[in-house]
Amino acid sequence: MKLEEQYKLIYFKDLGDERGNLVVIEGEGMDIPFDIKRVFYIYGSDTTVVRGRHANRKTEFLLVNVSGKSRVRIDNGRESAVVELNKPGMGLYLPPMIWKDMYDFSEDSVLLVLCSQHYDAEEYIRDYQTYLHEINGEA
Repeated sequence: MKLEEQYKLIYFKDLGDERGNLVVIEGEGMDIPFDIKRVFYIYGSDTTVVRGRHANRKTEFLLVNVSGKSRVRIDNGRESAVVELNKPGMGLYLPPMIWKDMYDFSEDSVLLVLCSQHYDAEEYIRDYQTYLHEINGEA
C-alpha cells in the first residue's frame, strides 16, 4: 500500500467566536477512528531534537500541534513523507506500523498525541532495521 493511503490529515471543527478559539476532537469514530486510551504531549524541545524514532505494532496515533509547529517524518518501509503540523485544528492520523520521527519543533511547540492503546513497551519497535524486517515479513 502506498504511504499516502496509510496516513491521513484530519481537520477539526473550530467552534470559536469573539471569546476565542475552541477546537473539538472526538474519538470513537466521530473525528478520529479510534477510542482514545492515552494522551501525552511534547513541549520544551527545539529544532535540534528528534523525538519518536519508532513504530508501533498495535497503536494508532493522532498528532496535533496545539501550539507552534513541528515536522513529522513518516515511513512505511518503502516510502517516506514529511508533514508539517502548524495549525491547532489539523491532525495527522497514523495507523500501526508506521515509523515516525518528530522534529524541527518551534520554541512554542506543544505537540499533543492521542493514542488508541495504553503504553506497552513490548509493542514498540525502536530499531529501524528491525522495523524493516517486520514490515517486510522477514523473521
